Amino acid sequence: MQDEGSSNSYGVAAGELRSFIERYERLEAEKKEVADQQKEVMAEAKGRGYDVKVLRKVIALRKRDKDDIAEEEAVLEMYKAALGME
Repeated sequence: MQDEGSSNSYGVAAGELRSFIERYERLEAEKKEVADQQKEVMAEAKGRGYDVKVLRKVIALRKRDKDDIAEEEAVLEMYKAALGME
């Protein structure tokens, strides 16, 4: 049996490979923890009477460039007008 630092016939260092996998697994666990915390925040906001669907839209808008948002809104208004939805 080879030790962690040695390489097998494919040139893979077991220790290094294990390190990458374990780091990735830790990040996955952290990501799940953050997602759970985000769910808790939204549940709290909902409990306080906020519309969670709208909150998510506001959060998404805050990530985007203001010019992109304005352009999209202008096109949306144009389409709505064309369909008589105004």
